[in-house]
Amino acid sequence: MRGRERSTVVPANARVDCCRHPNLPRRAATLKLALFASSLAIGATACGSGPHQTATASAPPHHPPSRHSQLVSIVVVARDTGTLSAPVQDGAIASTDRKHALLLGGLDTHDASLDTVTAVTAARARSIGRLPVALHDAAAVALGRTTYLFGGGTATHQLSQIMRVDEGGTVSVVGRLPEPSSDQAAAALAGTAYVVGGFTGTRWLDSIVAWRPGHPARVVAHLPQPLRYAAVAAVPGHLIIAGGSLPNGSATTSVLEYTPGHSRASPIGHLPSPTTHAAAATIGGVVYVIGGRGASINTPASRIVAVDPLTRRIRRAGRLPRALSDLAAVALGGRILLVGGRTAAAPVASLIELDRKRLAQKHPVASKRIVASGSSRNAAVNVYAHDLPTMLAPEARRALPRVYVPNSMSNTVDVIDPHTYKVVNHFAVGTLPQHIVPAYDLRRLYVTNDLGNSLTPINPRTAKPGQPIPVDDPYNMYFTPDGRYAVVVAERLHRLDFRNAHTLRLHRSLPVACAGVDHIDFSADGTYLLASCEFSGQMIKVGLRRERVLGVLSLPDGSKGMPQDVKLSPDGRVFYVADMHANGLWEIDGRRLRVIGFLPTGRGTHGLYPSRDGRLLYATNRSEGTISVISFRTRKVVATWRIPGGGSPDMGGVSADGRVLWLSGRYNGVVYAISTRSGRLLAKIPVGSGPHGLCVWPQPGRYSLGHTGVMR
Repeated sequence: MRGRERSTVVPANARVDCCRHPNLPRRAATLKLALFASSLAIGATACGSGPHQTATASAPPHHPPSRHSQLVSIVVVARDTGTLSAPVQDGAIASTDRKHALLLGGLDTHDASLDTVTAVTAARARSIGRLPVALHDAAAVALGRTTYLFGGGTATHQLSQIMRVDEGGTVSVVGRLPEPSSDQAAAALAGTAYVVGGFTGTRWLDSIVAWRPGHPARVVAHLPQPLRYAAVAAVPGHLIIAGGSLPNGSATTSVLEYTPGHSRASPIGHLPSPTTHAAAATIGGVVYVIGGRGASINTPASRIVAVDPLTRRIRRAGRLPRALSDLAAVALGGRILLVGGRTAAAPVASLIELDRKRLAQKHPVASKRIVASGSSRNAAVNVYAHDLPTMLAPEARRALPRVYVPNSMSNTVDVIDPHTYKVVNHFAVGTLPQHIVPAYDLRRLYVTNDLGNSLTPINPRTAKPGQPIPVDDPYNMYFTPDGRYAVVVAERLHRLDFRNAHTLRLHRSLPVACAGVDHIDFSADGTYLLASCEFSGQMIKVGLRRERVLGVLSLPDGSKGMPQDVKLSPDGRVFYVADMHANGLWEIDGRRLRVIGFLPTGRGTHGLYPSRDGRLLYATNRSEGTISVISFRTRKVVATWRIPGGGSPDMGGVSADGRVLWLSGRYNGVVYAISTRSGRLLAKIPVGSGPHGLCVWPQPGRYSLGHTGVMR
């Protein structure tokens, strides 16, 4: 079978001949239009556009028998897993990988500062080194596999040093804070450490300090009021800052959000009660504020509070085995490890693990525990867990329900009311609009005007366009999972342009050693992307931490291959790649960068869209006018839906309620609305010439990774 054919992995630094496709040369500006126009004519002749308004499925949709699967609750369950060699409170902690962390400094049972570097797991701890000075109440973050320690206090003064601590316990000073401080907290976003609040010995701080290796630390933003002992954790694109001590001696209930690039942190809610000296860590996109105390000493709490930054819902989510303040918390492999802390009587030596509660459901969304691409073994993963019909984000709920259609050959966008199946608006955009892309923060949509070298923003609340934004060759566009960068797919220029996700200013251009780079999806852990190269039959793997090509995979059909859309399986294990030449989907292990199988579907396989419940994958077969329905669980085609009279189903998306699959008819000047229950054609709506990457909006999800709605 095809999946057993050998594939070739080309090292990232190897030269690759990107212009060897015999029939499809690089897309020069004028040639792209000519090729597309000729393909329109060929497609119309081959497929036709019949007048029928109903569809028939060649086989009725077959749904696999229901299985109980483990969905994850927001509630966490705590259990004791081990002990330290001695009690510690006020230590700083950061992870080195998904199983290990480093605990740095702290206070012992006599309130004396410690200089120990301790390697900890959920079950054990061992000393591996010493700090240059004994300290407590410092802050630590991990940048990659390296830990950095910020400030802290001794028995007599505050410190300004930024120390680098490697996995072996070797310590070196690599920088300094703007001023000496202790009692701060820190978290990392996209390779940058952010240090929040603190105390200089005479003054409380309201600052947020940013630092990354090789750059000076600087104040980038301010809190509404000075804070010490706040609980801080990161979620994609944001810091969450919960509680803390105020200069008047009280504790606060405030929960703040800070977005890099902004000058101030903003309130998003309140904890159930005033809290300071708590810890925080993030799992599953939710920040957990753990333990802590009130303004009075020796009043530790056992409560665990969940903060969902997307919905801004704050609620109780569990209890500790014992009340603790001044503890350290770190996320390890989908769980949270709590180290040390203080009861009302004394410091403790406990290691406690928090795990999210599993709930049995009748209708599975995620499958079993398996290996996720780029993540550790035995991690429960469902990348589409937040894409269910009821999970519209607050910003998405404000949007008008519309279907936006870019007409590549008309240089226009048609706007369809999904309730009436009628075009309700029409406006001009730049030359050769290819896709309509939801922004990472869901606040706008972008039309990618490929030859127009611009993006046209659309306000989803009004469905009205704004002024075009100059951007080179935006064939397609995605967003990094941390929300920091837009990734503009500059197909004609053979590069991926990393741009600020908000301002769209260029950060870095990454040349790619392949021809026709066009579609992308991201690993479950967000550490790399996999991109298809249509004209050289290849896939490229790009690491996001350093923004560099990690490898090139030549598909089994070589230069004849035409890989198109890319979609990750719910469990994160398999990347599915549509291939118009192979007439099916390549199954790729992204971690090892190798082909592990092939799934035949139909002629001209092009677009890929998961169902709202995450059980099925819809694959468009553009050259034969069909849609293949694939079970993620069995990795087999379970139904084929045929468009009456033929057609050219290309790209689109699934409605927010999951009931309608919307697709552009690339060579027929129409949009298809197809029932996901029966495969029946509900409507065929005339639009402009060459409709391509249409976007159904709104869609469920916490944030957008781009394209026509890759949601997470």
